Amino acid sequence: MKLINTVRMAGRDVLPLVEGGKGVSISTGISAGYWAAAGGVGTVSAVNADSYDAEGHVIPQIYRGRTRRERHEELIRYAIDGGIAQVRAAREIAGGNGMINANLLWEMGAAEQVIIGILEGAPGALDGLTCGAGMPYRLSEIAARFNIHYYPIVSSARAFNALWKRSYHKTAELLGAVVYEDPWRAGGHNGLSNTENPLAPEDPFPRVLALRKAMRQFGLDETPIIMAGGVWWLEEWEDWIDNPDLGPIVFQFGTRPLLTTESPIPNAWKRRLRTLQKGDVFLNRFSPTGFYSSAVNNSFLQDLRGRSERQVAYSAEAIGEHDTAHGIGARKREVFVTAADRKHILAWEAQGFTEAMRTPDSTLIFVTPEESRQILADQTACMGCLSECRFSNWSQRGPSYTNGAKADPRSFCIQKSLQDIAHTDDGAGMEVADDIVDHNLMFGGTNAWRFGADPFYADGFIPSVKQLVERIMTGR
Repeated sequence: MKLINTVRMAGRDVLPLVEGGKGVSISTGISAGYWAAAGGVGTVSAVNADSYDAEGHVIPQIYRGRTRRERHEELIRYAIDGGIAQVRAAREIAGGNGMINANLLWEMGAAEQVIIGILEGAPGALDGLTCGAGMPYRLSEIAARFNIHYYPIVSSARAFNALWKRSYHKTAELLGAVVYEDPWRAGGHNGLSNTENPLAPEDPFPRVLALRKAMRQFGLDETPIIMAGGVWWLEEWEDWIDNPDLGPIVFQFGTRPLLTTESPIPNAWKRRLRTLQKGDVFLNRFSPTGFYSSAVNNSFLQDLRGRSERQVAYSAEAIGEHDTAHGIGARKREVFVTAADRKHILAWEAQGFTEAMRTPDSTLIFVTPEESRQILADQTACMGCLSECRFSNWSQRGPSYTNGAKADPRSFCIQKSLQDIAHTDDGAGMEVADDIVDHNLMFGGTNAWRFGADPFYADGFIPSVKQLVERIMTGR
């Protein structure tokens, strides 16, 4: 294994190891602080982070506003307060070592307002801003306003080229690095384009090489590229290290820090990680953002898949093959489906999926009455955690504050699910906690199955962040 040396990034020498940002409430000030203390780059998630009361207890994010816009303002306040608390904690723990960045999703609700509020409320606590899930053109402007470095997340040379030409060329001196997030291997939301096959992963080397070639055209020969997604053992990436064609390379670890003593995820989540098999994490498109995302194939995703599979096209009147009438709803309002689809509907209704819900695509999905009530309640309780949400039809842009489409019951309230899994009460009992984790969104990179196969984690061993970084530095 080649010797792993420090790399010059944003004017500082750090280990070429970045902790990937994971929200909601997963990449905290504690985890980021200890990663930086070990000499790397710690990343605090600025996505609805936890804040605390005077006794140090997490403040529940309860929404009391009557309208979505009122609840949206509450969410912004929670996000700013939580972000300030977390970056301050990270800075204190780091003790001047490494670097502390904040990660945000450009498509999260009020992203600019939140990160500006955090930067104003915790001056000097952050070294940089990492941002993806969209095309964050204004990221460099925010960084320039506060004189800190910025780290855009892209999944192709083409995306970076567009960002550079439109905006980033104006503030090249603050570009700390470019994060290449592999759209097939990274956990969470991924940047797969419509021309890329989610079932056919591409080799990341040519894609990163293309990114470096684009960067060299702009004079960014020595600006590091951060490889994110699929990184487990560095010895598997030895041909990337000190490779003159690629230039300076840094590696991001998003999934491995989940299983550390400082990781805030509940024990039920940590237990589940150890049981995963190859293929248990997969790309899906159920997210209300509209992006693909990588998550554990648990009961939560299986239920969402079932919703979409129990789906038929319909017409308000008899047209073509849609000539078979079927009554839906309490009033048995008549719609028209194909004869074959009506047979499917009757079978689903016999299984208890008696409630038909309309989608924006002129289809019906069939769910149980309990599921229908929960879906409608979640849509009604929307607090605008995204800039636009296909599940609730929220949009943060006025004057209507809707995206102009019908709410889509094939998706889900991502804020609710991520808050629930992050704050699972281990004290409620193992069976209860395991059930909560199984029925909520569990993001993860495609390599998460390796927890059970890597001898480092044998016999139930959970390392500290310091031990994990030391292990990674050996190549493993």
